Amino acid sequence: MRRWRWAAVVGLVVVAAGVVVVVVDAAGPDAEAGPIVVSRSGCGAGGAAPPPGPQTLQVRNTGAVTMEVEVVDPATGTVFGELEGVGSGTTRALPVNLADGAYALRCAPEDGTPFVGPEVRVSGGAQRPGPAVVPVTNADLLEPLEKYHHYVAEGLTTLAGQTAALDNAVHNGDREASERAWLTAHLTYERLGAAYDAFGDADGAVNGTTAGLAGGAADPGFTGFHRLENGLWHYEDPAALEPVARQLDTDVRQLRTAFGDAQVDQNDLGLRAHEIMENTLQFELTGRTDYGSGSTLATAQANITGTRAVLDVLRPLLVTRFPGLADLDAWLDRTERDLHATQGTSLANLTQARREKINADVAELTERLAPIAAIAEPRRIS
Repeated sequence: MRRWRWAAVVGLVVVAAGVVVVVVDAAGPDAEAGPIVVSRSGCGAGGAAPPPGPQTLQVRNTGAVTMEVEVVDPATGTVFGELEGVGSGTTRALPVNLADGAYALRCAPEDGTPFVGPEVRVSGGAQRPGPAVVPVTNADLLEPLEKYHHYVAEGLTTLAGQTAALDNAVHNGDREASERAWLTAHLTYERLGAAYDAFGDADGAVNGTTAGLAGGAADPGFTGFHRLENGLWHYEDPAALEPVARQLDTDVRQLRTAFGDAQVDQNDLGLRAHEIMENTLQFELTGRTDYGSGSTLATAQANITGTRAVLDVLRPLLVTRFPGLADLDAWLDRTERDLHATQGTSLANLTQARREKINADVAELTERLAPIAAIAEPRRIS
């Protein structure tokens, strides 16, 4: 087994996803050292003590299966750097920033049990390492997933009552009542953003747009909230909208029933916290999902509520793992206040200064949410 040889680099240490990423500018004098070898039979065995500070390991997988490799504290399991999908026969760069202390590699074959290699000690450097994260396990996520499932199930029950009221208003030909009922129901749906993958094809039926439809708004595949929005706000004959509203109500009720047995993927909670606001920036704040109601700013506020719902269930795991949580909460509050100040205003009627402020708020919030995905990703540790 080759010795651990650690190639020092000069670079910028960037905090991202709770672990350290090193952007390499130039290799140090030890850059030609051989890689750390991992396989089923060993995880970096036979190594010499590495130097302290920012550096990049070269990790070579000599085994027959793909491996996940992490640099960890062998006593606590805290992760200081990771590589996913190190293929057989490949060498990958693993950036880390090490202080004084004990370290080891943890190797997880794709079809096997993770195991930890021999410990090495770093000395003569800083007393505090770079950013790190204690792994979240599948067991850790059971309670957050259960709580989030309950949140979504309650939301779908509320939604079913609202789409029934919407169907009734459309049936009665009351356009103003239909528009109010549409907005109420649509915002309820938008608060459930982290569960959309669990909804499967039902999400497209309930909340799909004209994207990819050859016939645009006239395409038979255009259904659900936005089809009804397009008809209501463009004064389509109420009789023509009755089957659209009835189908939407039916689809929501079927979704509510199906969701009882559905599972929100363990990887989705942390990922969706970021993606909800990313989609807000891409779709709501550009007006791409406005089919006449001018309600995309209200939708953005609903998306903030949906993001909070994800953070609330993950908070017990984040408080000890994410130093930026307080700053994230403050930015979430700021964004929500600024969006609330636009209440009753459409995106098209915002001043340029106000629109730029909202865009900047959501863009910054999206960036601050990005680490949640990696921190809350379930990891195999045994």
